[in-house]
Amino acid sequence: MIEIDPKPIDCDVLVAGGGIGGLMAAIGAAGKGANVLIAEKAHTKRSGSGATGNDHFMCYIPDKHGLDIEPILEELLNSQIGGFHDTPLSRKFLENSFDRVKNWLDWGIDMKPTGDWSFNGHAFPGRPRIWLKYAGSNQKDALTKEAKRRRARTINYMPIIDIITKDGRVTGAIGLDVKEEQPKFKIIRAKAVILAGGSAARIYPSPTPSNLFNMAWCPTCTGNTQAMAYRAGARLINMEFPNLHAGVKYIERAGKATFIGVVTDPKGEPLGPFITKADKWLGDITADVWNSIFSDVMKSGRGPAYMNCTLTDPDDIDYMMWGLKEEGNTALVGMMEKEGVDLKKHPVEFMQYQPFLIGRGPEIDLNGETTIGGLYAVGDAVGNFRADIGGAAVFGHIAGEHAAATANSMTGDFEAVGDDGLLAERVQQFSSFLQRRNGAGWREANHMVQQIMKDYASDQVRSESLLNAGMKYLGDLRRRTEESLACANAHELMRAAEVFEIMDCSEAIFVSALARQESRGTHHRSDFEFTNPLLTDKFLTVWRENGKAKVRYRDKITDMEGYHAYFTGGQPEQVHAAE
Repeated sequence: MIEIDPKPIDCDVLVAGGGIGGLMAAIGAAGKGANVLIAEKAHTKRSGSGATGNDHFMCYIPDKHGLDIEPILEELLNSQIGGFHDTPLSRKFLENSFDRVKNWLDWGIDMKPTGDWSFNGHAFPGRPRIWLKYAGSNQKDALTKEAKRRRARTINYMPIIDIITKDGRVTGAIGLDVKEEQPKFKIIRAKAVILAGGSAARIYPSPTPSNLFNMAWCPTCTGNTQAMAYRAGARLINMEFPNLHAGVKYIERAGKATFIGVVTDPKGEPLGPFITKADKWLGDITADVWNSIFSDVMKSGRGPAYMNCTLTDPDDIDYMMWGLKEEGNTALVGMMEKEGVDLKKHPVEFMQYQPFLIGRGPEIDLNGETTIGGLYAVGDAVGNFRADIGGAAVFGHIAGEHAAATANSMTGDFEAVGDDGLLAERVQQFSSFLQRRNGAGWREANHMVQQIMKDYASDQVRSESLLNAGMKYLGDLRRRTEESLACANAHELMRAAEVFEIMDCSEAIFVSALARQESRGTHHRSDFEFTNPLLTDKFLTVWRENGKAKVRYRDKITDMEGYHAYFTGGQPEQVHAAE
């Protein structure tokens, strides 16, 4: 059996995940005097979707945008990331964003590499530009140092695999120490827990299905936050809407807006109506507005579609290449140099990537708290707000400060954890995987989940019969995996834990997709082909209660009156079990 460390680790605030959101949560909590522990699956200097850099930070700077925040709020809500926001969260984010930008600048991240606050990319002609261009290649190192300076403790190579609750409140968590070949369970007692596990990748096949880790977002972000929150009974929201990203064909990378070019057909004609020539201030936003463009032109036979930078001025090309490196696309830049790809001469074919979950997950309030007391969620996993790097930074800090205040207000000893059966269940389950000498590997299970999701819950077509069949097959796969999975060491066991997180996220997608009986956005139901106007601005929540999945529609929250009504006891509507 896997060893359990007999001595619990005590902390005021546990941060599960050391990406951008997790580090900012730790910095915020430690700044308020809390005893903070960061538990990170990899290493905080090189983990999460911001591991190797980023070059756009969504924010509001009054000196640049003017004193009226409303036009910037409107631009955010109408952007590619604004469709599933509760407006009060968006407003609070904007109000706090410049403070975090200044923090980052003070901590050694160059937020104005041109000497001034420079906004470009993801912008419409004649409209406010809301994405700050910055140099983020050192962001993880700088934030790790700041968290350490504030005396937040870090345990690297220890993912949190379960949270522990009692009477509707979080009391601790179970960690899996994978530093050595033989894993060890760690019990953490905490007064507050902040989930910062990032997006949910590896649910659907990548552009190169045999390569599980070929993706734009961190491939080790596998819905840890969504899965743990779901298992604990917290509400997830908007899980039925898969996200779609685009970029260089077959080599999946983020940074679409960093390219300073025009989306064109094979003859070089623009496919969108916005621009005919790009510059560093205004790239082609066509792919943000029409996010299926690259797949659509292939299906119609008019493709391929290209990111065409051949008319871009040489100075802007140089600026773009710098931006790609700061975005973390050094491998892509290096490959283009090696293969002689000259963007001044060669259009680059783009494609639409596989669905994944970002901005889909736990429902949070203005403090970042979920529907379980003392449990917070931040970053890409949050389901009713999204602003990528900026959102993770701002709401990470907000949640950290609030979690610290909550912990500081609590008196008495830590709650006893690990005696509720959950730890024993995990020990038995994971030990069986290590003890099994002959069996299937985690990759096989991961590939099978992806195949089921592609065939039965795709972004192309869904129906009651497809979704029910897929959910049945997913349940069969989960049982078969429990019975036959074999792991040789701690690393493989960590990957096995990821696969079960992916299965939990997949279940929530199936349940939510079955409940939303209409077609809207990336959710296409062949048995409900129309968009139901009665469901406009209706968000769907899903959670587990007594082992059963339940769903509930609720209104999108647009003002503080609606926020207080919902988060302080507004009556739920349309609650039913989802079998």
